[in-house]
Amino acid sequence: MAQAFEWGALLRAGIRGAGLKPHEFWQLTPAELMLILGVDGQGRAFSRGRLDALLTQYPDEAVKGESDGGI
Repeated sequence: MAQAFEWGALLRAGIRGAGLKPHEFWQLTPAELMLILGVDGQGRAFSRGRLDALLTQYPDEAVKGESDGGI
């Protein structure tokens, strides 16, 4: 089972810690947020194997009543 993402902790860090306004926080890319929070971005390289592992860990789930629009 996938673990829940800690949005509350990230919001507190971005808004309280970094002084961002909520709309500024939500406009950030993950890389920008990591930079602001001082997280070193030199983690594991993002390979096809890593993508497959993430897809397995966090599979897409269809929302009831929605479709892909036939695309």
